[in-house]
Amino acid sequence: MVDWFKRKKKGILGEKKNDIPEGLWIKCPKCSEILYKKAIEQNFWSCPKCRYHFRIPAFDYIKLLFDEYEEFNAGYRSSDPLNFSASKKYIAQLKIAHKKTGLNDAIVTVKGKINGHQLTAAVMDFGFIGGSMGSVVGEKISKAVDVARANKTPLLIVSSSGGARMMEGILSLMQMAKTSAKLAQFSEEGGLYISLMTDPTTGGTTASYAMLGDINIAESGALVGFAGARVIKQTIGEDLPDGFQRAEFLLEKGFVDRVTERSEMKEELTRILEFFA
Repeated sequence: MVDWFKRKKKGILGEKKNDIPEGLWIKCPKCSEILYKKAIEQNFWSCPKCRYHFRIPAFDYIKLLFDEYEEFNAGYRSSDPLNFSASKKYIAQLKIAHKKTGLNDAIVTVKGKINGHQLTAAVMDFGFIGGSMGSVVGEKISKAVDVARANKTPLLIVSSSGGARMMEGILSLMQMAKTSAKLAQFSEEGGLYISLMTDPTTGGTTASYAMLGDINIAESGALVGFAGARVIKQTIGEDLPDGFQRAEFLLEKGFVDRVTERSEMKEELTRILEFFA
C-alpha cells in the first residue's frame, strides 16, 4: 500500500481538516436547496429560490414587524388543570418547551408601533408544543383584546398552531368560544382586528380567532385549515385539488383577503393601519 494514500488523523494527505461549524447551513424543506443560514435570515427567513417561509420564533416575528414594543402578561404559565394519569408527561413537556423556546407558553403579547402606528399584538410560537392552544393562550389573547380596547388600538394576532392542546381537554376547547366572544365584543365597539396566518394554522385555532379577522392575511404558502388533508380525503373518498389548504388556494376561494410575502408584511400592515386610521 502506498504511504501517501493512507488516511491519517489530519486528513487523507496529512493536511489539517477544516471543520465546518454546525448550524451554518439549512436544507429547504420544499425545494431541498442547501442554504446559508445568514442569507436566509437576511431574506426574512424565506428561501431565495422557492420562497418557502421557514417557521420562526414569536420574538423574531415581532422584531420583523415592530419598530418598538413592550411585552405584557409575560408571566402566565400553563399548569396541569386535569391532573390526569399522564400528567407527569405533560408537565415534563412544558418544562422542555420552556427550556427550548425561553417562553412560558405558546404565545407572546406586546404593544408597540409599526411605522409609527400604535398596535396591540398576540404572536404565537410553533416551537412551544406545536403552538397548541391551551388555557394560557386563550387567556393571553383575551387580555390582549382588553388592552387594545383600553388603549383604542387595532389588534393583530399572528397564528402558528397545530390546534387545541388536548392535554388540557375541554378547558382547551373552551378557549375557542372565549376568544371568539372577546373578539365579537371588540368588533361591536368598532375595533379593527387583523388576523395573520402563518404556516401552519390548523385545528381549533382556525375554527376560532384565526379566521375572524376584519382583514384576514396569510403568508405565502402557509397551510391553513381545520382537519388535515389526509383525513378529509379519507372521509369524502375523493382526491383533493392541487394546493388544497394552502394560502393561495384559500385566496382564490375567498377565505382570506390577502396573501403576502413575509418580506412585505410590515408594509402591508402599515397600509392597512394608515387606511383605517
